[in-house]
Amino acid sequence: MQGRIIKGVGGFYYVDIPEKGLYACRARGIFRKENKKPLVGDVVRIRILDEKDKEGSLEEILPRKNQLVRPAVANVDQVALIFAVNQPKPNYRLLDRFLVMAERAGIPACLCFNKKDLAEPKDLESLREIYRACGCPVIFTSVQTGEGVKQLDELLEGKITAVAGVSGVGKSSLANLLQQEVQMETGTVSEKLRRGRHTTRHCQLLPLREGTYLADTPGFGSLYLDTMEKEELKQYFPEFEPYEGGCRFQGCVHMTEPGCAVLHALKEGRISPSRYESYSDLFQEIKDKRRY
Repeated sequence: MQGRIIKGVGGFYYVDIPEKGLYACRARGIFRKENKKPLVGDVVRIRILDEKDKEGSLEEILPRKNQLVRPAVANVDQVALIFAVNQPKPNYRLLDRFLVMAERAGIPACLCFNKKDLAEPKDLESLREIYRACGCPVIFTSVQTGEGVKQLDELLEGKITAVAGVSGVGKSSLANLLQQEVQMETGTVSEKLRRGRHTTRHCQLLPLREGTYLADTPGFGSLYLDTMEKEELKQYFPEFEPYEGGCRFQGCVHMTEPGCAVLHALKEGRISPSRYESYSDLFQEIKDKRRY
């Protein structure tokens, strides 16, 4: 039987078989020997062990079209990066790391800034300006008023969407509005630190309707770029692309080189200073890691 893993917890993988239901499966030992780990989102073949109790054995993982490490999910169609406009304020460096991760994996991303009701118009315009040239949709939502939720729902239609972002920005509350049957555990934001408490315990696919899933993932606060070379990083900032051919030196990495078209565009305001600062920070981070 063939189906899709929609949840993995406690050594069990819950496989949704069309028109048959959900089966709790353990993975065969051969996966451990071959250092293969089943992921939520994997399309798999299982052997049914007990039809009555819906138990099976995970026999084969079919080839993946893509895979993310953080969040750990496979075969996604897009990534929805959810941050708050306020309380907590957006962590631009982390957001840009997520965008780099999605670009590198070849997965389209959309940006959703929640808690619009807590924002001033100038805050919204600032976010639009920063991410205007990133090539991904930017929408603003409010769980309190329902504004923007329909627009977000339309972006999710017919896709498996990985939801990423720090805790406390309203990911779970938004999912609850979109999917009334599967209610994710929601938490409150710490008043002392204004940081979200981690509320999601495991990765799972939440069915919104037939063919439309949200991949919710455990809260996390960092993304490491251990396997990336510093010269590669510029490929994942789409707003640099129009200027790549205009640099004086071939192989320009847009840091301090004379005649750099990207730095010129930055100086003229055609590239967001915030985005360039993220690039510069990530470049230096990768460089320092390689040094040691």
